[in-house]
Amino acid sequence: MRTHGIRILGASAAAVIAAGALIAIPAAHAADGPVEAGIFVERVDGLSDDFINGVDVSSILAQEASGVTYHDAQGSEADLFDVLEESGVNYVRVRVWNDPYDADGNGYGGGTVDVPRAVEIGQRATAHGMRVLVDFHYSDFWADPAKQQAPKAWQGLTPAEKADALGAFTRDALEAFADAGVAVGMVQIGNETNNRIADVVDWDDKAALFQAGSEAVREVFPDALVALHFTNPETANRYTGYAAALAARGVDYDVFASSYYDFWHGTTDNLTSVLTTIAETYDKKVMVAETSYVHTLDDGDGWQNSVNAGNFTGSRPATVQGQADVIRDVIAAVAAVGDAGLGVFYWEPAWTPVGPPSQLEANKLLWERDGSGWASSFAGEYDPEDAGEWYGGSSWDNQALFGFDGHPLESLRVFEYVRTGAVTERVETSIEEVAVTVYDGTPVVLPTTVIVEYNDRTTENPAVTWSSAVDWIRGPGVYAIPGRLATGQHVTAIVTVLETNYVQNHGFEDTASTAWTITGTGAAIEATTDTDEGARALKFWAASAYSFEATQTVTGVPAGEYVLQARTQGDGEGADDGRWLWAWGDGIDASATMQLDGWRTFRVATAGPFTVGEDGVVNIGVTFELTGGAWGTVDDVRLVAYSAAAERDTDALEALLAEADAVVRGDFTAETVAALDDASAAARVVLAGSGWQDDVDAVAELLQDALDGLELVGPVPSEEPSPVPSEQPSEQPSADPSDPPTDEPTVSLSVGTVRPGGRVHVEVTGVDAPEIEIGIASTYRALATVPVVGGAASATVTVPSDIEPGLHHIQVRVGGVVVAEQELRVLALGATGVAEDAGRWVVLAGAALLLGAGILLIERRRRRTVG
Repeated sequence: MRTHGIRILGASAAAVIAAGALIAIPAAHAADGPVEAGIFVERVDGLSDDFINGVDVSSILAQEASGVTYHDAQGSEADLFDVLEESGVNYVRVRVWNDPYDADGNGYGGGTVDVPRAVEIGQRATAHGMRVLVDFHYSDFWADPAKQQAPKAWQGLTPAEKADALGAFTRDALEAFADAGVAVGMVQIGNETNNRIADVVDWDDKAALFQAGSEAVREVFPDALVALHFTNPETANRYTGYAAALAARGVDYDVFASSYYDFWHGTTDNLTSVLTTIAETYDKKVMVAETSYVHTLDDGDGWQNSVNAGNFTGSRPATVQGQADVIRDVIAAVAAVGDAGLGVFYWEPAWTPVGPPSQLEANKLLWERDGSGWASSFAGEYDPEDAGEWYGGSSWDNQALFGFDGHPLESLRVFEYVRTGAVTERVETSIEEVAVTVYDGTPVVLPTTVIVEYNDRTTENPAVTWSSAVDWIRGPGVYAIPGRLATGQHVTAIVTVLETNYVQNHGFEDTASTAWTITGTGAAIEATTDTDEGARALKFWAASAYSFEATQTVTGVPAGEYVLQARTQGDGEGADDGRWLWAWGDGIDASATMQLDGWRTFRVATAGPFTVGEDGVVNIGVTFELTGGAWGTVDDVRLVAYSAAAERDTDALEALLAEADAVVRGDFTAETVAALDDASAAARVVLAGSGWQDDVDAVAELLQDALDGLELVGPVPSEEPSPVPSEQPSEQPSADPSDPPTDEPTVSLSVGTVRPGGRVHVEVTGVDAPEIEIGIASTYRALATVPVVGGAASATVTVPSDIEPGLHHIQVRVGGVVVAEQELRVLALGATGVAEDAGRWVVLAGAALLLGAGILLIERRRRRTVG
């Protein structure tokens, strides 16, 4: 692998549920019942005493060289291996690269784990009573299904010569482990070797390499298990095909190991099924050699993460509880195989930031010097197309089992909790994000209830009342409609209104459709995880130079102006490769270049506008001429009507909306504030979509009326002058602003919910300090520094426009120490968010079944995380 809740929570419970929750020390470890903890974990029955609770910490030496430190459950700085041992870890996996250095001795990064450094990690694990899995990549840098580059020293060798070299390298490396006293319990011959190993593709040749490695293991560590490692268990018959090929060639191995990442590799039920088939059919042990999950979608070091808010598709919320849920489920899936299920390894749980994003330039120096990022620039000589262009920091810090500050998260203790179970206070963890997609002109029907999930994995379905802003939707676009649950929480429905798309099987989901004609080599319509939406796409790859076309003749298109669009992702293309999206016909000749900008980085190509005549015929297609090794997918091809943006004057409406956002809502009655919020939502909907000036003017009038209708809370202050104060001295001395207050600091907010970029008025009392800093967390950002007078301070702050939706906290800090905080919920989309997301498309799965009702899709898979 490369890479609302219940508001009566006590402070400690709220801290545990937050994305940065620290580890809680259980009150007891009773084997016959759950322990008190900070997360819920359902016990997994039947785990053997030697079930593998493993971690891969191959980056540790580089991390420590960059000054990264770790802490134990009590908060004290500690050696990582002490913390892992205390948390129930009993096995450590360490990757091995042959020669991860350039000619000048500069390391490639990713921990720069050669044999001596891997041995050092193995010694530390052994000293803590852990066994060691040695993971040979047989490459000088990262090996995965898309990349199995032979080591520099092996390039130019024949497959037979590579087999000899692999056997010798494995033998020599394992002897170094043995000489150092490392407790090697398992050896992995290759890493995610789906397509090749050491750049060898042919199955007979690959089998010879596997066998050479196995023989070396048997010679040096005769009691160690030999593992072969593959990935993509979600693909039907993949694993049985690999196992059958190995059996047919007599390859000697013990363990069939799989990667499993919740975001990419299907369900855990399927994982159990495919591993059980391997175990029973081929008499092999099975395990998960890599897994992980996010505890936040924030970035900790200024280098974008592999899984982030833009591509997150996980089955659980991006929280510590969600992370714990997934780890527990993967353990249970392997245990369900039976005695053949050996265990699970968590991938890089300690790959935490070397410094915060605010210190990006300093971080870059550490990544280069110590190899603590996923790649250094020095790796470019060996891997020019990937590391040579994208070298940088940890893309995995939000999937660690430690917070960005090196303190352990409670999810690290899942290895223990699966044996006992764990319970905590029941709180809400996510609220369903409703996504409704309709064609333009059909009614928008929003659900009457919304799913609320809790940390014990139970759900409730409270009723929801939606804003009348839905009535202002006009034309294609993406709209945010606010709602309020019967239990008081705020929710948002994202309504996507689509133009009519005249392409048949535009998302490649219909397996029975014959609309597309594919010619050439290397491309096919397949099930894949690399889709923009849905489960299928036009997928392409070949080892040598190849070309293909996918074409369709579209008929019955009404005369008018149109554009053709499609999305692509992928990589590996050459500088002279051709990648075209095109449309042609009577008077039509339009094309656009399609981009391959990286894995799951989808780019939109647009050909046109062009005019369709009375014949209503458009020939469309994609043409690719690619270098060997180039790969990717095409998805969501759209032939839609084109119209220039309408001219409208929105200045007055935008000014009123800004005035409404600045209202201190706590000063006014709930009824009039609700009317203002409803009018503001309508204004945002009109700004996002309607091209009619009449709508702009009408909603501006509605918003002005709501502003004028605001009513203050309590009696209106008298305009009569105050009585003249007596000249007699008061018996009570006046307060001296310099006197320290006696109350505990408190903070109150003008609003409980806000959109990204919105403003919040903050009132603070009871502060004993000359000034305070006001900021927002979970990943803390300072917003204002304010002087304190008489123990009180106030400021109006702006919530960052790029903040993730969910539950955050406005914090008051003195000298860097938090003295008070208050919850603030950030809505999923604001006015700006709607505009920025207007290009997001939703694939219409099962559209034909739902057209009669007008609603194409109500998506209930996405969640808004709380905490």
